[in-house]
Amino acid sequence: MVERLPGDWYEGAPVVDVDREEIVVVGRIPDVEVQDGADDAVVAAGRAARVARFREETRAGRVAVAREAEHRFGRKVAWGVTMADERVLFTHIAVPVMTRLRQPERRVLDTLVDAGVARSRSDALSWCVKLVAKHQEDWIAGLRDALRAVENLREQGPR
Repeated sequence: MVERLPGDWYEGAPVVDVDREEIVVVGRIPDVEVQDGADDAVVAAGRAARVARFREETRAGRVAVAREAEHRFGRKVAWGVTMADERVLFTHIAVPVMTRLRQPERRVLDTLVDAGVARSRSDALSWCVKLVAKHQEDWIAGLRDALRAVENLREQGPR
């Protein structure tokens, strides 16, 4: 799929993340030129404008690539950019995930809702997952590496 992208869209190769439902393509675009002493709000507005311009200028091409990839791989395609240290996703899916929780876990979610940290149990659960991902980043990366190693071994094994 990456080979189908125009070479002038991103600085370097984009990062492509794939899961069971979605393919997310995120590439770096050039940052705005920041003048010494520039106000943070002005810089943020300039970056937002550059992202919006990129999104509009590449829309037709992204739609064409996404349609082809969605047909070929059976997953939705989402797009985004990185600029400076910010990642902006354009359109991406939020997939419902069914879970069964016992009362102690439900109480945690309800406490987050009652305290106004989250709007709903679903929002609270999403917040918890993001928090774990943030604070256990190295551990989760190690798990993913181990899973890739297992997958590679399975591919080398008997058919």
